[in-house]
Amino acid sequence: MNKQPIIETLLLSAGYGKGESTTVVVDNLSFSLYEGEFALLLGCNGAGKSTLLRTISNVQKPLSGEVKICGENIENISPRELAQKISAVFTDKTMAGGLRVEEVVALGRHPYTGFFGKITKEDKEIIMSALSLVGMGQKSKKYLSQLSDGERQKVMIAKALAQQTPLMILDEPTAFLDLPSRVEILYLLRRLADEQGKAILLSTHDVEQSLSVADKLLLFGDSDRVEFMPTQVAIENGAIDNLFISRGIEFNKQTGRFLPKLMI
Repeated sequence: MNKQPIIETLLLSAGYGKGESTTVVVDNLSFSLYEGEFALLLGCNGAGKSTLLRTISNVQKPLSGEVKICGENIENISPRELAQKISAVFTDKTMAGGLRVEEVVALGRHPYTGFFGKITKEDKEIIMSALSLVGMGQKSKKYLSQLSDGERQKVMIAKALAQQTPLMILDEPTAFLDLPSRVEILYLLRRLADEQGKAILLSTHDVEQSLSVADKLLLFGDSDRVEFMPTQVAIENGAIDNLFISRGIEFNKQTGRFLPKLMI
């Protein structure tokens, strides 16, 4: 029996604008991600990574093509059901400074709490577990406004964890974190994919650190074409090199690092 993908795109085109002013950043992309798979979106700034993630999570509509979540067209799924299937962490500034940390994470339980939004004992346990996983358990009573940018980012990741969805989408989740925290979060996400069977889509500029945890890559070049392939294949065939070759750096397969061409 064939496994059903958690996320699948069929000839998906994404971009912004209307009519003659439409800008296409991703064109005719088809890929599938299954339970327990971790995929990275890699490319230069402005390549279209955030636009694709917003389209996949139904924040914006596709220009054409189809997105399926657990076998169902995303446009046929109600907002409540979709919130039980996809959790997302975007780079937008969080405007919830008047809420305590635990209250922000509790918002991740909204798809399950019913009309009155009542938080049960089980919900509270899920909230505290999520905070503990990202190392913020001791700050659950703090106001979000009292936290650093990096700590806020951890709280938003905890909110996504508390949502308990089969698909997690994260846009630059480690952008404001220090090195130990970046490594910690990347390996936490890898563990969630392995142990909880989550499919994870993550965009990042931490290429060197992230390659070791990713199964698949979505590679954004200079055009609207996106390549999808296993990480090891991308390393061996030079596809990662091609992403940044115009920037004067190359990927060294032996060291797993990007270096200026003259140093290799």
